[in-house]
Amino acid sequence: MRKVGVLGAGLMGSGIAEVCAKAGYDTVVREVSEDLVKKGLSRIEGSLSKAVDKGKLAAADRDVAWKRISSTTRLEDLADCDIVIEAIIENLDVKKETYAALDRICKPATIFCSNTSSLTITEMSAATQRADRFAGLHFFNPVPVMKLVEVVRTISTSDETASAVFEFARSLGKEPIRTHDNSGFIVNRLLVPYLLDAVRALEEGVGTREDIDKGMELGCGHPMGPLKLLDFVGLDTTYAIAEIMFDEYREKRFAAPPLLKRMVLAGRYGRKSGRGFYEYGG
Repeated sequence: MRKVGVLGAGLMGSGIAEVCAKAGYDTVVREVSEDLVKKGLSRIEGSLSKAVDKGKLAAADRDVAWKRISSTTRLEDLADCDIVIEAIIENLDVKKETYAALDRICKPATIFCSNTSSLTITEMSAATQRADRFAGLHFFNPVPVMKLVEVVRTISTSDETASAVFEFARSLGKEPIRTHDNSGFIVNRLLVPYLLDAVRALEEGVGTREDIDKGMELGCGHPMGPLKLLDFVGLDTTYAIAEIMFDEYREKRFAAPPLLKRMVLAGRYGRKSGRGFYEYGG
């Protein structure tokens, strides 16, 4: 693989593009508008500079990585990519529409990967004629820092594709793990019920927000308590993932508690909105 296409220049997409460029790949980032392209590139530039300031990246390496990144608003500019990684909105219909268009544009050998955290890869691949060259590649936020990547194989993914995607993740300096195409994969399948149970504990008066978080931080050695983590991830994001997973499994442990739903309806999304289970920015 020589050239990588990244669909989406948001928080995840820009991070994926950054690690690909730092690993030596020519990387083209596609967004739906020039304004979003500029925001994404600014995010990448800031992250690269921050790495230099912290002594984690040489200035010369930053400059080389930056030169490997190009941007576009046209899907057609991803035609010659060897692998395309999608990190757009968690909406299945939008993803399928995008993949169907890409399938007509990209060369037959191009591998498609989705960064989805909860939607089924198989359903996305059904919108294309390359189900054997389709897999999940789930990065974690913040992408330049987090080592883990989940490589998700569907029942149609070929051995060659699964191997190629796994080695590609390794080439980015990541630690890939293999999983099958079940909603939530490994990490979210275990993490989401834990986070939802923390909300239920607060809702039922088991403890205060501070005591629930402190209990898991000091009692289990977690770097961040579940309610703080929910604020960091985004309550709206977690709620959406829980809805998708409950729809898939129909198990109570994946059902969002009423308190979480009401906080999302009230616009209390966590750090990004200034208020979640805790208050931020004054």
